[in-house]
Amino acid sequence: MEPDMEYHGQGMDAGGNNFDSGQQPQEQELATKMLQIQSKRFYLDVKQNRRGRFIKVAEIDDRTGYVRIGADGRRSQIFLAMSTAAEFRDHLSSFSDFYSSLGPPNPDNVPDDGKLKSEMMLKDNRRYYLDLKENSRGRFLRVSQTITRGGPRSQIALPAQGMIEFRDALTDLLDDFGTDDGGFKGELPEGRHLRVDNKNFYFDIGQNNRGIYMKVSEKVKSNFRTAITVPEKCWTRFRDILADYCDKMCRAHQQNAENHQGGPIPGGSGVRGGPSQPAPSSSDIDTFSCNVPNRI
Repeated sequence: MEPDMEYHGQGMDAGGNNFDSGQQPQEQELATKMLQIQSKRFYLDVKQNRRGRFIKVAEIDDRTGYVRIGADGRRSQIFLAMSTAAEFRDHLSSFSDFYSSLGPPNPDNVPDDGKLKSEMMLKDNRRYYLDLKENSRGRFLRVSQTITRGGPRSQIALPAQGMIEFRDALTDLLDDFGTDDGGFKGELPEGRHLRVDNKNFYFDIGQNNRGIYMKVSEKVKSNFRTAITVPEKCWTRFRDILADYCDKMCRAHQQNAENHQGGPIPGGSGVRGGPSQPAPSSSDIDTFSCNVPNRI
């Protein structure tokens, strides 16, 4: 790839996978840095979406201009929340100091797995494994990202000689954009409980790397619940649909009550089937449960 060749990034997020299957959250690119380390080209992109800021690190395939895909099918990219990027930056200093103390490679003194030093970082449901390794091509730092709920592993391999340069590039970005991940940091509402006849419903508000959500569960047995999870971004629409159904059912109950009482007799004040009774007004109807007073 020529130096001015366009870099094609994929619309991903800090989790390293498509957060919302189907539509991608709107994403804004705030800054980018390109590093050429030996024969490898890396891009460090600061991005922002509704869940906060993060840094995408990608190794680019010179032939295609896209993120390189290894022989094992893994993408050569990782996603770091800003706070995780700061932790990674600090580890790079430690790994670089250790690398400097090793001296020249000694093929007769290499561990069986090739690992010289290892560390692990944990952020929400993601784990990052940092392994300084040595093989026949030299020494390099492999950074692997995994997701605890499953999904493909992604990784980058950074030549050991470039760790300081990589650290300095990360430092520049963190100096400009800080180590705050962004996103919601306020106090979430407390859970609620609703009992209807012999049913118990629970409303719990939570937050994870995908954002804020409401879990609505029904207690079926003493130790078992069925549940749905509603993302915060669609609460308003969820409420509007429920309110629309409540409104329609209230009108249906009102009409049903009028039908049971009978309609007005033309030319008279009474109704068929009994003495005249006023139809229930909208104020008589519980618009949430759609209960209508029994007047029959």
